[in-house]
Amino acid sequence: MTTLVKNIGTLISGDFNEPLLKADSIFIEDKLIAEIGSNLNHKADSVIDCQGATVCPGLFDTHCHVVLGDFTPRQNQIGFIESAHHGGVTTFISAGEVHLPGRPTDPAGAKALATVAYKSFQKFRPGGAKVLAGALILEKGLKEEDFKELAAQGVCLVGEVGLGSVKSPQEAAPMVAWAKKYGFKVMMHTGGTSIPGSSTVTAEQVIAINPDIVSHINGGPTAVAPDEIRKLVAQTSYILELVHCGNTLAANIAQEEAKKRNALERFIIGNDAPSGTGVVPLGILRMVVHVASLGGVEAPLALAMATGNPAKVFGLNRGLIAPGREADLVVLDAPMGSYGQNALEAITCGDLPAVCLVMVDGSPTVKTSRNTPPGARKVVLS
Repeated sequence: MTTLVKNIGTLISGDFNEPLLKADSIFIEDKLIAEIGSNLNHKADSVIDCQGATVCPGLFDTHCHVVLGDFTPRQNQIGFIESAHHGGVTTFISAGEVHLPGRPTDPAGAKALATVAYKSFQKFRPGGAKVLAGALILEKGLKEEDFKELAAQGVCLVGEVGLGSVKSPQEAAPMVAWAKKYGFKVMMHTGGTSIPGSSTVTAEQVIAINPDIVSHINGGPTAVAPDEIRKLVAQTSYILELVHCGNTLAANIAQEEAKKRNALERFIIGNDAPSGTGVVPLGILRMVVHVASLGGVEAPLALAMATGNPAKVFGLNRGLIAPGREADLVVLDAPMGSYGQNALEAITCGDLPAVCLVMVDGSPTVKTSRNTPPGARKVVLS
């Protein structure tokens, strides 16, 4: 199966260090990007004429509380993942299946939940989206051999440290070390309490536990004090996650400190939904717009925070437009009525861009988003 994507107005690479590509065509073969160039005219099974619209890698949601299937018990709603896919998100990363009713809190139950969530979403793609699930919640009684066993099953995430019974640095730090030994990526809840059973987490606690990712540095939903945020940016090298369901002022504080230290490349973007804030299908796009329009970050770099940056963090072969990468793409445009003339200008002026087309593995999964305004340009499929 081959696809030619042509007449691209602006091509966003997803690479924070080289965010714009001088090309207007992408040739896709066997689910992977085969070639990028200008005026490519290869014969293909299908052709997508972007009519001058913008193309970027499929967006990541680095903080999604999935459970099983496309259902959220937190908001008693079905179809939330598929709906967010209409917002351009092609990859969802679980931050812990913590909302499961009756969630087991013993070691055997915690392991079983992580394993079944990981394996079920390996076979299930809501609307076509890819979900990396099975984020182990740290519970008292877990041993090193448990992490080794889970890694052998493919589980590779530790959900937000602090959401389970293990909270103190004395208990959590050894488990985090075991997790890293076996290749897990470790996230840590940062800020105020979010659900019953969670606790307030300070910068000092984060540093003592030593995760890979500072989850919602801008709060989930309540943020730590500004000096705490600055300390995490200045005194660590952790990945810093900004979320939509957080404190928007705190997000700006984190960005300003990162600019001073040339550390914007450490940011990734998540939604932190479903949560008490609700289900937010356009949360990732809204956060990209916030980072660019109010945070003063160039729009291509804001998009890199939601594409190439998380792809690198989680070691996934997508999120970048480059040969050999999985062909997960989004066609964006200025929404009708925006004074921005293209997607990047719309984002910079604070407008949500239109999602005109979503592709996963080179095949269209969303032909016109039902959740964004229509684009100024009409993408043509043939």
